[in-house]
Amino acid sequence: MGPRDENCLFCRILGGEVPSTGVGENDFAFAFRDINPQAPTHILVIPKYHIENAHEISADDFQTVGSLFSLAQQVARSDGVDSTGYRLVYNVGEHACNSVGHLHMHVIGGRQLSGTMG
Repeated sequence: MGPRDENCLFCRILGGEVPSTGVGENDFAFAFRDINPQAPTHILVIPKYHIENAHEISADDFQTVGSLFSLAQQVARSDGVDSTGYRLVYNVGEHACNSVGHLHMHVIGGRQLSGTMG
């Protein structure tokens, strides 16, 4: 397991310094409700150590990244959006509106989402 960044909001959530509404976890990942939800289900899934963003993932992180997807599936099931559909989103950098520099996957669902993604 890698280090945490004491200046990172999500690392501080992992350390219990900042409250969150946790909805699941496994050995490598933690899931909690977004404080500014864009849909009825809007959950963030983060690694338990600091990775800046998806562009910084290395081969050493593959087990952790797999755990992020596994936990995303679990929280989608527990929120009841696995049968209707949900979106998984990673934002990387300023132009993608990435507001927290800690790798995080958005699990978004619970209503018909607008737009097409291709």
